[in-house]
Amino acid sequence: MSISRTVATMAIASLCTGMVPAVAIAQEAGETEKEREKVLDEVMVTASRVSTPLYRTSKQVTVIGRQEIAKAPVQSLQDLLVYIAGVDVAQRGGHGVQADISLRGGTADQTAVLLNGINVSSAHTGHYSFDLPINLSDIERVEIVHGPAALIYGASAFAGGINIITKKSVDHTVYANVEAGMHKQRGIEVRGAAATGWAEHSLSVGYNASEGDVANSDYDLYNALWQTRMNLPRKGGRIDLQLGYNDKRYGANTFYSAKYPNQYERTSTYMATAKGEWGTTLKLIPILYWSRHHDQFDLIKDTDTGRNYHRNDTYGANLALNYTWRWGITTLAGEARREEILSSVLGKPMDKPHGHYKASDGRTNASVTLEHTINLEKWVLTAGALLNHNTLQPHVYKLYPSAGITYRPTEAWKVSASWSRSTRMPTFTDLYYTTATHNGNNGLKPERSESVDLGVTFANAALSAHVGGFLLWGRDMIDWVKESPEDEKWASWNLTKINTQGVEMGVKLHLANLLPALGPQAGLAVDYVRLHQTSDSGNLLSLYSLNYLRDKLTARFTHRIVGGLSAGWYFRYQKRMGEYEKYENQAKVGNAPYPAFSTLDLKLAYTYRGATFSIALNNLYNTRYFDLGNVPQPGFWLTGGVKIVIE
Repeated sequence: MSISRTVATMAIASLCTGMVPAVAIAQEAGETEKEREKVLDEVMVTASRVSTPLYRTSKQVTVIGRQEIAKAPVQSLQDLLVYIAGVDVAQRGGHGVQADISLRGGTADQTAVLLNGINVSSAHTGHYSFDLPINLSDIERVEIVHGPAALIYGASAFAGGINIITKKSVDHTVYANVEAGMHKQRGIEVRGAAATGWAEHSLSVGYNASEGDVANSDYDLYNALWQTRMNLPRKGGRIDLQLGYNDKRYGANTFYSAKYPNQYERTSTYMATAKGEWGTTLKLIPILYWSRHHDQFDLIKDTDTGRNYHRNDTYGANLALNYTWRWGITTLAGEARREEILSSVLGKPMDKPHGHYKASDGRTNASVTLEHTINLEKWVLTAGALLNHNTLQPHVYKLYPSAGITYRPTEAWKVSASWSRSTRMPTFTDLYYTTATHNGNNGLKPERSESVDLGVTFANAALSAHVGGFLLWGRDMIDWVKESPEDEKWASWNLTKINTQGVEMGVKLHLANLLPALGPQAGLAVDYVRLHQTSDSGNLLSLYSLNYLRDKLTARFTHRIVGGLSAGWYFRYQKRMGEYEKYENQAKVGNAPYPAFSTLDLKLAYTYRGATFSIALNNLYNTRYFDLGNVPQPGFWLTGGVKIVIE
């Protein structure tokens, strides 16, 4: 049977079962699947300006919990997101080197990335949005909001947002994980936590490196994150402080141009945030944040040929006020955000160059949101709007409304619908990146989107399921295009429109209830997303927007083998639309469609007295594939590790 026929058969079988996203949540060892479903209902997610129980949200939200993270055969957050059907992970380098993460046929620039509710998206380029100072052991859960979400996450959430929530409570004293694998891979991660009176502290450091499985795919990655939560003695208030550092050095084999396979990149991120929360009837949530991202790019490794330097600073302040009264919860919030860049190539020429930097630019984004939520016995009604102004357009103020409704006739069923509008400012790369291969456009307009969603979910002790559909209309879409394959340069354009329709479905069987021999955490989850896109782009050759992921099927099967030995099987199939410029021996030989491919990963883990020994076998049948044209991804890769937790 062909792969495409297999996909269709599984999709039809899923529809007959009645569907849901296979949503993973925080789990404790020994919990049954039924107990975890109860916890799922109680998880508070930021799918609105008000933290809301997951079962009451009108948006489609996927939650990945820390136990699901621990079971997966991954070394980074980017690798983990590969297993979510509604997320397009276009990797240039695996294991957390670099990936473009997008939702619902969008681009990486259209996805807001948040750390503990603080928007850390890159104004430089979406390629760097996941240059974050976090280790896998830091993550409590990951919340993915699918679809335009300006009201929730701000003006950058054009196609949705990904919010990474880190651990705050002291659940163990010491955590250590050591790994080694093929291609001279080695890694270590250490995390310590302690409580001192009314404060809880944690510090984690991580290092991963490899020589890579193909030429010029070596990498060295460093992370460090310090966190303190101060629990205030009155009215349950708290203050969260974070300091983080991330450093990456990697061979960038054909990352940005197949003409030059010997590219090299080094990036570093410094981050500091402070977030408070206090009050009950009237709750105040103030936020201060700053991040700095450095990038050095070499067109040819170990030389200064084509070398570029960039420094991007983002800092801002938020204040949200939540008022709970007899008619629901009203939220008023404001944000002031400043984005600046110093660069050797991006920006307006400087009168006095500063070191490597010859150009600069900056802009300020200011927004105010008003939202109201009414919780009735079986209904949840939400409506609000974002008023946004960016100095990129000095005299323009835009309103982006949103509304949602959720109906829960029984504890098992939920029906939800939502409508929203959003926008996205062009990145500094979109505006100014002009080189031998690209032409930026400093006259670009912001993108605009509008979306309608409808979904149905069902959950009981035996299975969870959901099916949903959406329509997303995009206007003034930003992309890098060529009018003719013979053109030497990619040009940054506003396309008039791109419309996307999609169906998202999934089913999760709680096998612990059906087959107890497979263990209390056994489960089988199958998810499928199908997209269709239309545009008025004619025969333009697209670098990003038109190369959308049409089909993505994922399956995850976790089970106990015997005693403390367990296994997790992770499968994905995907088909990307559009074409890429095919190169052989650094010479363009024409255009080619993206081929479909599938991969299968396996993780075996054995737990004994606080220690877990694991073997990860990624890409078991050695598929040779790429997510972005000409950028090769690893074949079969074996990694072994041991994890120790001291309570």
